[in-house]
Amino acid sequence: MVGSLFTASGEGRVGAAKAALNYLLVCCAVVAVVWASLAMAGISLNFDFVAQYRVRIWDGFCMTVGISAASLVLSMLIGVPVALGQGSRVLPVRYLCDLYVKIIRGTPLIVQVYFFYYIIGTAWGIDNRVVAGIVILSLFSGAYLAEIVRGGLMSIDRGQLEAARAVGFTRAQTLRYVVAPQMVARTLPALTGQVASIIKDSSLLSVIAVIELTQTMREITATNYNFFGGFLLLGALYLVLTLPLMFVSRQFEKRLDYEH
Repeated sequence: MVGSLFTASGEGRVGAAKAALNYLLVCCAVVAVVWASLAMAGISLNFDFVAQYRVRIWDGFCMTVGISAASLVLSMLIGVPVALGQGSRVLPVRYLCDLYVKIIRGTPLIVQVYFFYYIIGTAWGIDNRVVAGIVILSLFSGAYLAEIVRGGLMSIDRGQLEAARAVGFTRAQTLRYVVAPQMVARTLPALTGQVASIIKDSSLLSVIAVIELTQTMREITATNYNFFGGFLLLGALYLVLTLPLMFVSRQFEKRLDYEH
């Protein structure tokens, strides 16, 4: 009986109560290990600074949310045309889109931050660090979104498109009734995960002094020298943003598995 509380059924299904119990046990075990590690290292956590710097922390949190939201919109405006461009009959357009995706996905974001801000940004007179950060993050995320969209398009059976033409659908009707519903269903889990990645990747904009959450915490810990407490709080704040997105993504995946 006790053993059944910690095992899944033969089909892998787990009830809500059993899942909650086991997740709670795992979380307690992780917290215990972390707490023991801190004690063995002689580190005591102190979060008294939160009340003192609550306004700055909140401003940094809002800046991270704003940058992430703006970058998501702009990256979609970049990623969808690039995905379509990769299948273009105009070869320069096809290869330009392909080269963009390969370069962005093949180089670290921090390199792109330095390159685009200090070289491209300087050349084109982009002085606003927040605007530059949004553009850089959008270009980076746009390449990944392009691959997600391209993969979704390629997964659609060509027979469905031919059947739509056979029954007299126009291009617009085919896109609306055949392509779009399947694209939404097949790409939403990956897109939701990409949103979480945008939020985490925004922390690297601190290297060009964008005052988002990570840079705010760096400045605070440089003042009070409470590095462990500050960065543990930083991690917790990022989890506040990303865990709900991961939960939504998992729900989409479960729904798709159920439909199939």
